[in-house]
Amino acid sequence: MNQYKSLHKWMLIPFVVMQLGIFKDYWGDFLENAWSVHIHYWTGTIWYFYLIIQPYFATHGQLEKHRTNGIIGMFLAGGVCLTALSMMGRDMDRAIMSMERRDAFGPFEPWFFYGVAVLEIVMIISFGYAVIMSIIHQKNLENHAWWLISTVFIIIEPAVARGLQSIYVGINIENWPNVDIMIPFYFGQGLILLMIVGAALKYGKMKHPTTYLAIAVNLFNCFLEPIGRSKSIQTFLEAFIIA
Repeated sequence: MNQYKSLHKWMLIPFVVMQLGIFKDYWGDFLENAWSVHIHYWTGTIWYFYLIIQPYFATHGQLEKHRTNGIIGMFLAGGVCLTALSMMGRDMDRAIMSMERRDAFGPFEPWFFYGVAVLEIVMIISFGYAVIMSIIHQKNLENHAWWLISTVFIIIEPAVARGLQSIYVGINIENWPNVDIMIPFYFGQGLILLMIVGAALKYGKMKHPTTYLAIAVNLFNCFLEPIGRSKSIQTFLEAFIIA
């Protein structure tokens, strides 16, 4: 575990990226956000914080604290999954509202929100799987650690996308609503993939199953538009989420 001695410092990078990405979207209309949004933001933020302090405890002679916080962390991981699922209702509401108020949503057409909902399902399932695998491999500290580290890259996409899209729309506001919101989205996915590969190479985990999982999830995210435009997928989401 010596190679992870400075991991807590490196984990500050995705934590800061996530906070910067979501800053305007969350804090910009703080009082208008639904209760589910607040709960999801804070459970996600605390989860990222745990991924900073847990490696520190594990590699600096505080294993007892690491184990105790690990139990709390598993409870928190369940909260991240459940609150993320609750956010899908908001995606459907936005899809409907963007049909009725095109002037307010501009380039964010209904298909975008349908696509986001599908991506969130995949991210939530992958996140939960990685957490469960970390529990199964809890006695193998390297595997345990890497399964948990991967969760950062599995669920960071919404924060990165929102941050970059906000900047891009602001720069091109004179072209509203004719702004291609997928350009910053794809750029964000590229940045996330670079972070995954960089972290995997640094810690010698390029061929680890969870590295493949994190890469696969973010490659899948690149298909947001064709997924969101699919009428069959839209019908499925409306039947199971709106109903």
